[in-house]
Amino acid sequence: MNRRHDGRPGDVLCFGPFSLFVAARLLKRADETIPLGGRALDVLIALAERAGETVSYDELISTAWPSVTVDESNLRVQIASLRKALGGEDGGRYISNVAGRGYCFVAPVSRSTERLPIAESERPRKLPPPLGRMVGRDDVVRAVSEQLLTARFVSIVGPGGIGKTTVVVSVAHALLGGFSGAVSFVDLSALTNPQLVPTAVASALGLILQSPDPFGSLVSFLGDKKILLVLDNCEHVIESTAVLAERVVSEAPQVHILATSREALRVEGERVHLLYSLDCPPDQVGLTAAEVLKFPAAQLFMERAAASGYSVALGDEEAPIVANICRRLDGIALAIELAASHAGSLGIRGIAELLDNRFSLLWHGRRTALPRHQTLHAMLDWSYNLLPEHERAILRRLSVFVGDFTFEAASAIAYAAEPDEEGSTGAFENLLAKSLISTTPVHGPTYYRLLDTTRAYAKAKLAGRGELDHVARRHANFFSDFLRDDELVQSRFGEWDLSGYASHIGNVRAALEWAFSDDGDVSIGVELAAWAAPLFVGLSLLEECARWCERALACLEDAARGTRQEMILQEALALSAMYTSGNSEQVRAAIERGLAIEEKFGDRRHKLQLLYGLYRLLMRLGDFRGALDTVRKAAAFAEDAQDQAGLVVADFMLGACYHFMGDQSAAQFHDERGMTRAANTGTVIPNFFGFDYRIYAPISLARTLWLRGFADQARQLAKTAIDGAAHDNPLSMCVALAYGSAVFVWSGDFDMAAEYAERLVKYSDRYSMEPYRAAGDGLKGTIAIAREDLVAGVDLLRSAIGTLSAGRPNHQLTPFAGALAEGLHMIGQVEEALITVDGAISRAHDCGSTFDLPELLRVKAQILAAIPRYGSGPAINCLSEAIQVGRKQSALALELRSTMSLARLLAQEGQRDQAGHELGLVLNRFTEGFQTRDLKLARALLDDLLTSS
Repeated sequence: MNRRHDGRPGDVLCFGPFSLFVAARLLKRADETIPLGGRALDVLIALAERAGETVSYDELISTAWPSVTVDESNLRVQIASLRKALGGEDGGRYISNVAGRGYCFVAPVSRSTERLPIAESERPRKLPPPLGRMVGRDDVVRAVSEQLLTARFVSIVGPGGIGKTTVVVSVAHALLGGFSGAVSFVDLSALTNPQLVPTAVASALGLILQSPDPFGSLVSFLGDKKILLVLDNCEHVIESTAVLAERVVSEAPQVHILATSREALRVEGERVHLLYSLDCPPDQVGLTAAEVLKFPAAQLFMERAAASGYSVALGDEEAPIVANICRRLDGIALAIELAASHAGSLGIRGIAELLDNRFSLLWHGRRTALPRHQTLHAMLDWSYNLLPEHERAILRRLSVFVGDFTFEAASAIAYAAEPDEEGSTGAFENLLAKSLISTTPVHGPTYYRLLDTTRAYAKAKLAGRGELDHVARRHANFFSDFLRDDELVQSRFGEWDLSGYASHIGNVRAALEWAFSDDGDVSIGVELAAWAAPLFVGLSLLEECARWCERALACLEDAARGTRQEMILQEALALSAMYTSGNSEQVRAAIERGLAIEEKFGDRRHKLQLLYGLYRLLMRLGDFRGALDTVRKAAAFAEDAQDQAGLVVADFMLGACYHFMGDQSAAQFHDERGMTRAANTGTVIPNFFGFDYRIYAPISLARTLWLRGFADQARQLAKTAIDGAAHDNPLSMCVALAYGSAVFVWSGDFDMAAEYAERLVKYSDRYSMEPYRAAGDGLKGTIAIAREDLVAGVDLLRSAIGTLSAGRPNHQLTPFAGALAEGLHMIGQVEEALITVDGAISRAHDCGSTFDLPELLRVKAQILAAIPRYGSGPAINCLSEAIQVGRKQSALALELRSTMSLARLLAQEGQRDQAGHELGLVLNRFTEGFQTRDLKLARALLDDLLTSS
């Protein structure tokens, strides 16, 4: 959310080692970006722009929460977050509290005007940078751009090395503004399994695929988003890519696809743009240098020649030679670049002579008819033979890399057999200068890669010499050691952002494929799978993670069982399978096996992860007592280990568990203590087994506060949590809407609740999350019953309960059953209503989720009172039980509801004084929420009872 501030758009506020870019809403310390939430940034900008002044609490709240009423505790949380970001305990030297008035930014602030570098503020991370100059393709870029905007799906088709990737990157940059930066580049060349196409695309988009239909989930995620999706190098996974592209084009109306391939995808909606060779000078006597240089092929040749050290301008004498070279290379950009890269050492005539000597037999009589891929292979063969043997050996070994690699990796794998390290480094630099290796500009270290055609050629040479398995073994061992020794990768799952390691995933996949192949080494595969598991999880590649973990565990030898590697594999399998296969028995077995192994190693990080995973599983299965026992063990262990992050998450999990089990006082205590710990601790809090505490904790606390009688606080907290849920994270958004909306239903704010229910239906439909769609229908049905739209409400609730009952146990079944029973009672179907509410009460007792038991008992009492054979006696007894249960649960709001129903029954029995006395005692215990539906009804009922008596 963008908000106005007094500063100018280009202002940079500097204090200490920090720079605050106001317009870009970005805080940096040197070159490091400091992550801050939107409201924390609002507060920081407001304070820094008025450094030395006391800014009142009200001003800061109105800045960060415009048009919203919030408590000062929310502001304190943001101030604590800022102080932590500014240096933990040292953060206090920047922001000072002026008691009773507000806050003051006490550090000196200087102001300058500066633009944030484009590379950080505007350039999309997923899109490679464009070439500084592109030769001969400007018209192509314009034509493809126009085609793409009208047809939505364009495939650029041509042979390898023709320049397809260069064109699509240029087109993507040209259209960047039209898509508001929503351009995602997906390089499919690193994939070895066609089934991973949707996973690779989803990972690039930041989506976790949790559905058995990955294509459908991906299409649902794209929905009506306006995105340009660039799919590069489709030819080796063309069938899977074709299925994906056809579905996206037909079902996601604002998504545009730009693909490159050596053949058309041949699906509905595709517009094929054939990319031809660069125009070459004609075979014509007397061509001058000026005439030759009008053609893009010659321009490219001379540019690359100059880059190789050829410093002589093209003259009329050598112009025909350059024209002939370009024609014989068929205008293929890569072949021209490879040839021109030798001009510095061989000269133009030397290149022509070598072409004649090497390829005269191949090209004689068939110069124009020669297939382009053969021409390119010939050029690569020729270039390869120009290399000294030690450079050839390095190039062959580098072909084992898939996609990007670092110089460190290249040194470990390609140079291991080279006695002269300095000479090997020189060989690498020579290969780089000759365009056989290219660089990949990314943030951080420099990455290198072989062009696909070069890699395929060199790998064939490697296999032909019988060296492939030896180098592949070295490659797999390197990545196993690299991942094992990296502290960030091997930290607790979800603790750190591992997106910076995405460049390695292609090589990790390739190493695993080799290790588990017939020619590989399973023992290396098991080790690599264990060390790579956190990376797959960190990149949201859960399906792949589960597959490799299962394969590694199946191949474990007896001596490897009970090792730390098995523990990691079991843990990763449990986490990934929980959100992919849904096989509860497999997940539980993996967790319990991991815990058993952990006892041997005493690894507290993994023990907490596994315990919290078991808690999540038990909660999903509806085993609340088991979940409570598990999280208590985890909390005790975290306390002994002084694991602050573990204690925070334990508090939030305990809060949720106590809430559903009906101990609202304990739930409030743990939720609030967890929030305090989260605000004060300097520890990174991981996302344990998908438990996003930033969403779950405030929603749980909001529900608890409402039940305890603090309706105003509950509604504000629930609204803040729903508004803050990540819109690009479907699971978090659906959880926030499904469980947070109840606060507004309970409060009688049916308009707001209905809006949230519609949003829930919309999100769950878009992302194919059926249980949450059923929850949305259940909420709509509950609201309809409350509004006395009885037939529609009963139908919606029956449908929702049917869907939820068919899946795993769900926390919302009993509330929906209670609402259904109330609706059936209101339309006169009292016998079915009684059966329904009795079933809900039994379910609540069986699973231990009794948070709504007082309400179920109240509904049952009303039904009993309406059935003549029962009369008022059993109904009054049932209401007395409901009041006792509500009081025991510290659920004042539910105690009030039951007391209101009891007061009405007592009044009907002529006991109006007692009814008024009982209701007044409960109503007087409320300190807020007087404008909510229940308290208004209670006040009106009490006034009526007192007046009549």
